Amino acid sequence: MLLAVHAWRQFLNMNQAHRMSLFHARTNAWPARLSRAARTAMAVSAVAVLAACSSPVQLMPTPLKFTTGVVDPFEYKEARGGSTSIPLLYATNRAVFLESRQPFYSIFPSDTLRMGVARVQIGDGTLDWEQLRLLSTSASQRGRPVLSLERMDELVALTPQSDAETSPEAQAYFALINDALAASQHRDLIIYVHGFNNAVWRGTAQAAQFHHFTGRQAVVLAFLWPSAGSLLAYATDVRTARASVPAFARLIEMLSRNTNAEHINVLAFSAGARIASEGLATLAQPKEGETREALRARLRLGQIYFAAPDEDTYRFVTDLRQYIDLTERVSLGANLDDRALRFAARHQRASRAGRPSADDLTEEQVDFVNAASQRLNFDMIWVDPRNIPDLGRRAHSFWFSNAWVSSDVLMQFLWHKAPAERGLQEGFTAQGMRFWTFPPDYEQRVSDLMRMR
Repeated sequence: MLLAVHAWRQFLNMNQAHRMSLFHARTNAWPARLSRAARTAMAVSAVAVLAACSSPVQLMPTPLKFTTGVVDPFEYKEARGGSTSIPLLYATNRAVFLESRQPFYSIFPSDTLRMGVARVQIGDGTLDWEQLRLLSTSASQRGRPVLSLERMDELVALTPQSDAETSPEAQAYFALINDALAASQHRDLIIYVHGFNNAVWRGTAQAAQFHHFTGRQAVVLAFLWPSAGSLLAYATDVRTARASVPAFARLIEMLSRNTNAEHINVLAFSAGARIASEGLATLAQPKEGETREALRARLRLGQIYFAAPDEDTYRFVTDLRQYIDLTERVSLGANLDDRALRFAARHQRASRAGRPSADDLTEEQVDFVNAASQRLNFDMIWVDPRNIPDLGRRAHSFWFSNAWVSSDVLMQFLWHKAPAERGLQEGFTAQGMRFWTFPPDYEQRVSDLMRMR
């Protein structure tokens, strides 16, 4: 048991800087001796870190796998006619002010789950498909167009009544998803759960660009929980995220019952991890008389990826133990110098799963994580800025802002491959805990993998 604790800590304590930031003097709490001026300065610094979240969404850097030149990722799309406009499935538990086909979604949670189709435009209308295709296969960061939300068409509002999902409107929406799955080369449904400070337009833009860089082949649904979309509303978003767990769990239950998806995958970013982690643990409770095998077959959970998860480390591991056996793979991408999660840890007075501290775990939990990393398809992916080109030391949004990391995320969802089969490098602590890193020759590895497919 003690060896497992040491293994967990050794992974986290890769260098002196990490030791100071993660373990020094229980830094999860605001030191009482800090002056008001010091606390203000730290808060201003945190706001500066998060300020980028309110800027327009520009097309993310092209994932590495798209710049190899080995294959044309948009061949499938071009055969059907390319477009700079992206249709996107969405579901939300945001309350509305007035019921309409194009409602105005508020920042307040609701018991009604609303589902529809959004349309996101890449560029200002002067960009044509060929220009977008060239940008989307180029490593150049110049001239990246802005993504904007054109419209949202709500197709069904599912109230808590038990017969809501059998309504003609609901069944028509599920049929729409099944049509998209049938037309896709990938029969999986990917649910994207955005993070803190995300207005509706930002959440849809992030999900839309992810869909775009699947070669427009995957079926993506954005779960738009009611974030306040304000840098100053972190505490509000924390409460709202917790309140959105039932809606998220209900969504997956309905999709598993009413769609033909081979797997239901989840990509949860930052504070969205609070919803996904607790929601998956909720779903892991079997019905009366239901076996684990039957529950696994019913939910069809596939690839789960937590990118920089802003969830208490203790709660994350507690939830993970509940549902990991129901999934194909659970990955956690962590930058141990993530500045946004440092602020979140101070605010919540507990380390975050994306920047974890072994001090917040029991010895039994550490032992479980150690075993899960070796035998239960739990992959701790160390996103180390020192080894990844163009990645800021304190980056938080690395899953879409860095070409290497986004490439790995896409390969996991599209290929359903283990880290070693995606080009990552295995590492072990002295006590045997396994983790994964991006090797110096990662670019060549990806190129070789693309040639093999």
